[in-house]
Amino acid sequence: MTLAELNALQDEDFVAVLAHIFEHSPEIPAAVAHQRPFSSLEALHQAMVDVIHRWDPAAQIRLIQAHPDLGTRAAMAPASVAEQAGVGLDRLSPEDYARFQHLNQTYRQRFGFPYVVAVKNHTQASILQDYEQRLDNDVTTEQTRALAEIAQIAWFRLQALCPSH
Repeated sequence: MTLAELNALQDEDFVAVLAHIFEHSPEIPAAVAHQRPFSSLEALHQAMVDVIHRWDPAAQIRLIQAHPDLGTRAAMAPASVAEQAGVGLDRLSPEDYARFQHLNQTYRQRFGFPYVVAVKNHTQASILQDYEQRLDNDVTTEQTRALAEIAQIAWFRLQALCPSH
């Protein structure tokens, strides 16, 4: 799909096409649909990121909580499945699977939301290292970091949707 095609969609189609960009959050593209036409994919991305930055902390936490745990075998959105498979999180050894599950649980207990990272920027080893480092953060720092990672994930998803941007 091109940006011109995206800009030309009816509002409901625009929202439907972009609903997966921010993990099951169609309200984000709905909030920016009236701003079309966007001059660039970057402008569209920034408009959607601006929406989440205007939300109150509780709404931001709900967005973070919409993301799946890493390395889980639970049902996930197709985009999440593909992203995690890209770094082999769908093929973890029993030991690595247990380690990811332990880190997922520890992280959720500490912060109240799942660990979120743009896996395309990482390897399994660097994800594990990042996990360990981020466990030392305070909740506010980690919420800010999770939102930044979500913005990065959204950027990757937008690029995949409109590869010729």
